[in-house]
Amino acid sequence: MKAVRFHETGDAEVLRYEDVDIPTPGVGEVRIRVAASAFNPADGGMRGGFLPIPVTLPHIPGYDVSGTIDAVGEGVTDLSVGRDVVGFLPMAADGAAAEYVVAPADALVDAPKAIPLADAAGLPSVALTASQALFEAGGLSAGQRILINGAGGPVGGYAVRLAARAGAHVIATASPRSADQVRAAGADEIIDHTATTVLDAVDEPVDVLLNLAPITAENFVAMATRVRDGGVVVSTTPMVETPSDEQRGVRAVTIYVHPDARVLTELVGLIDSGDLRVDIARRVPLSELPGLHRQSDAGEVRGKVVVIPD
Repeated sequence: MKAVRFHETGDAEVLRYEDVDIPTPGVGEVRIRVAASAFNPADGGMRGGFLPIPVTLPHIPGYDVSGTIDAVGEGVTDLSVGRDVVGFLPMAADGAAAEYVVAPADALVDAPKAIPLADAAGLPSVALTASQALFEAGGLSAGQRILINGAGGPVGGYAVRLAARAGAHVIATASPRSADQVRAAGADEIIDHTATTVLDAVDEPVDVLLNLAPITAENFVAMATRVRDGGVVVSTTPMVETPSDEQRGVRAVTIYVHPDARVLTELVGLIDSGDLRVDIARRVPLSELPGLHRQSDAGEVRGKVVVIPD
């Protein structure tokens, strides 16, 4: 089969589009004929060697997958050949930037039926991150106020929609380029971070602060002052410490997304019901994945991109 791998860490030039043996599913695993994988910034971080995820070289990136099961390993009884599935794969294992991938059966759920199967690869890790940040970490509930910093990105879009659907009052930061999209997702208030500061714009305390954007430690601490006593600060950016305030009872949680088939099944249901959307900015052939990495390194990738076997 064809796959993209890196045999050493480094810049995008270490990626090779090459022939690889088709994997065989082991106990508790299935093999998927890949419809698409999704590109995520963490793929570049692992390829560059600066994310602490213990991959074995050579490594195939792409931890989001959609496709069709074509082989079933020993002990798998609830999935069968021919079933369309979607899943968030273990990040340290070989991923789905290939024609076939082996995956744990318990990480997979039925793919949404309302969208093309390839586009479904854009759902798992970003939607799970948003859900886990809001509800597992943030304990968000109806009537609460949440400030989402960095709402214009792929995770932010799901976070805004899920928070609004839960009945929260959503305040979101966005640039003019993404403001209309964030408003359509359900934000009640939008802060143009290119024209004003969050500190100036937020004059009432929030119950939850969710940070999804690169931020300095100083600015993060300042933003956390807008969280009410007893509230929570949640972040998906582990490079900067998530601030807490013990005197005011404000706790801090840094999110590391993890597989959750139950929640992913619920998210798929929301796609099929029309309550959530999968917005795909681009569809890129697998052979062009190295070029996509170069574009990402240069800051030129916007929105969710899925990678389709040639």
